[in-house]
Amino acid sequence: MKNIVWFMATAVFMLILTACANPAEDESKQENQDKKENSVEETEQSKGTSYENIYPLTGEPTNDSVDHRVLSVMVNNHTDARPQTGLSQADIVYEVLAEGPITRFLALFHSQTPDVIGPVRSARPYYFKLAAGYDALYVYHGAASFINGMVHASGVDFANGALYDNDGKLFKRSTDREAPHNSYFLTSGVADLLANKGYETTKEVKPLPFADKPSSKGNNAKQVSVVYDERETVTYTYDAASEQYKRSSDGEPTVEKETGDRITVDNIFIVKTEHQVVDDAGRREIDLTSGGEGYLVQKGQIIEVKWENRNGRILPYKDGELVSFVPGQTWVNIVPDQSGIVTAE
Repeated sequence: MKNIVWFMATAVFMLILTACANPAEDESKQENQDKKENSVEETEQSKGTSYENIYPLTGEPTNDSVDHRVLSVMVNNHTDARPQTGLSQADIVYEVLAEGPITRFLALFHSQTPDVIGPVRSARPYYFKLAAGYDALYVYHGAASFINGMVHASGVDFANGALYDNDGKLFKRSTDREAPHNSYFLTSGVADLLANKGYETTKEVKPLPFADKPSSKGNNAKQVSVVYDERETVTYTYDAASEQYKRSSDGEPTVEKETGDRITVDNIFIVKTEHQVVDDAGRREIDLTSGGEGYLVQKGQIIEVKWENRNGRILPYKDGELVSFVPGQTWVNIVPDQSGIVTAE
């Protein structure tokens, strides 16, 4: 009898506790549980996302085809040519001294193709050699006759803006700048150019090495400066939120002309090599084959590397092993081995 009374009392007590429970608290717990389940489900869906291809020059996934030609364009970097158009969409930009203290860019486009790129400037031998390493269409505007001869003899596919000057199909002149700082390349004309010149429209582009995070531990590099000359200094400042570097030139932010958007990059590859001035115009010969010292800057850190030229491409090595880039855009600064100064902090 006592056991029955005790059991009934316990049951009544439990009913009272259940009745007194906080409905809002229960609802909150259920919402949290639902959020956790939804989060897990979203994560699993994200992990399950598959892409057909990887862009070979950025390491980023895509469902678009990746067998189209790489475009390489000589972009003017004279102070009268800044800001430029299209650089924010380049997969890779090579920055090299052209004459005097002034650098010039070879911008490679593959994952993105702007409608307009420029201003476009004249050819130099070491630039079209870099373009050849990617079997790219080499776009420039004019050159000395002997350099034009070298372009023709090299076998690289090319488009010389001097032959299409302001035709409105491949090149146009802007009215807000003076020549030679106002010639722009129109990419809408590329398909017709390739067809008319009998160039291949598709190419299998060999991918660069990529990894999701730096493969080697380096020193902190929140800001990196590359000094070409006392009149030409390039600075990269790390933005931890985006894990990218913002580029500046001579203390001025590098931006897109039309939008004002800041130029940012994921990899900075600094290559030190021999430079020789070879004529009164200040033209140079630059050693792109012998290998040498370099630096790779990624995600807030800098590591010392060695560079080697493999099949026309300059790549970073450490302890004999190829070092990977992180996915995204890359800027390659080629500097004189003696006077080129690199600082990081």
